[in-house]
Amino acid sequence: MTPASPLPSLTDAYRAGHLTEFFAHTPADLQAVLEAGRELDRPALVAALRAYHADLGLPDRADKKSDAAARTLSAQLDLLAHPEARVVVAGQQAGLLGGPAYSVHKAADAVLLARQLSTESRPVLPVFWIASQDHDAGEVASTSLLDFSEREFRPHLELPQGVPVGRIGWRTEWTAQLLELISEFDAPEVHKAAVRAHLDFAFAGTTYADVFARLMFRLLGEHGLIVLDPLHPALARLMAPALARELERPLDGPQRIEEAAERLAGRGYTPQLRRPAGATNLFIEEEGGQRTLLRVVGDSDKSQHFDGHTRAELLALLERDPSRLTPAAGLRPIIQDILLPTAAFVVGPGELAYAAELRGVYALHGLTQPVLWPRLSVTWLEPNVARLLSRFGVTAAQFQRDPEGTLGRALATTQQAASLGQERLNTLHTQFTALASELAALDPTLRSSVARTEQRTLARLERHRVQGYVALARAENDRAGQLTRLKKHLLPAGHPQEREMNFLTYLLKHGQTPLNMLMAQTAGATVELVIP
Repeated sequence: MTPASPLPSLTDAYRAGHLTEFFAHTPADLQAVLEAGRELDRPALVAALRAYHADLGLPDRADKKSDAAARTLSAQLDLLAHPEARVVVAGQQAGLLGGPAYSVHKAADAVLLARQLSTESRPVLPVFWIASQDHDAGEVASTSLLDFSEREFRPHLELPQGVPVGRIGWRTEWTAQLLELISEFDAPEVHKAAVRAHLDFAFAGTTYADVFARLMFRLLGEHGLIVLDPLHPALARLMAPALARELERPLDGPQRIEEAAERLAGRGYTPQLRRPAGATNLFIEEEGGQRTLLRVVGDSDKSQHFDGHTRAELLALLERDPSRLTPAAGLRPIIQDILLPTAAFVVGPGELAYAAELRGVYALHGLTQPVLWPRLSVTWLEPNVARLLSRFGVTAAQFQRDPEGTLGRALATTQQAASLGQERLNTLHTQFTALASELAALDPTLRSSVARTEQRTLARLERHRVQGYVALARAENDRAGQLTRLKKHLLPAGHPQEREMNFLTYLLKHGQTPLNMLMAQTAGATVELVIP
């Protein structure tokens, strides 16, 4: 019996066009999506973005005193008013010091893809959506850096829980704490001075989300990135009609998410979004600042009552302060694409899994889901790491998947450890085959018995072989610390590098070079980049 083929990852299945019941488009449809018309109040959108950037302290009008990023921002917002303009959107939570490196990678990918798609008659602009409405402080309060002495820095800020990060005021003691970290970091002073300049600019923000936004703009504004905070009053006002529409039938969207989740599970995938009975796709920010999920009271979404609120009260709140009613994960991309003329949404694997359940929610709001663009993925290889990987003949991706096994297999090859080689198992297989033939000549029923014995024996020996690889890797680590060193660089805190390591690590040690290298990549690529 032939074993079943392993289920492809959701991302691979999506790229191949095998999940069309869940997604409206694939990346191959980008040109058609760009050509599709989109009605939008562009003057209102541009005016709201100008107001947001002004409040963020980022001038968007070019003058003799404006820097390159400000002049670029002014030109980008002018282009957004073009009736044929489209946007490529990326987004992320407002992480400490910019968060894990993939936050910058996603923003860069939006720039790269927009640059690739833009024409004079149809400009395409990159937008970075800051998840300022998110209230999970634990996910954004810390980050990881690694200096030239291979000391690990893990700054952590004590943030209030349950409050949208866009409401958390930035504190001067946080500035002092983080600048002290930079002073202790083992890196060239010239590079540290450049990063301090980035941070001085960022720390002028008023809120936690503002500091994040100013840092992203500082890094990528001159490349055309437009930042967007949905909590800003002018932008929240433009989203209010869609949120009011959601209040009319608040359980329709969750029901469609649940239906998609069941279909997805039927295809063998694990749904990332579930909506229990009564749960809506909306959060409310209560008077005390806490953000809670709205739930419908009763069995029908025709009910005028929610848990602690009536529909009339919520509509009045939406009119008075639309920023206090915010979308949950099952609605946020839809609100984003109602506000913006989105052609493509840059996503990681987790976001793609969420999006697999949202096609029906888009339809409720009269929209078609845009192209989901699997994001650029970068693993940075500093010279010492690149030399180690080359010495062992392995890639960063192989090491990240199985550090001990990958290193052990490489060592077994170089040390000619025959007991760990595939040839020994092949020899045993040949001997079992010969034994089965000889015994079958005496009694045909013995062939299957020998086959079962071979299967059990070789499986057990394979487990021992894997244990041998691990032992080799650990012995090498005890001798030279190579496993620990590679883990620090490629699997910090046990996570793949770009999901944990802060991008500023590379700017501190290598200056502008990593950013220049990043902006020279192809949109959507998966690469391992050696920093010279």
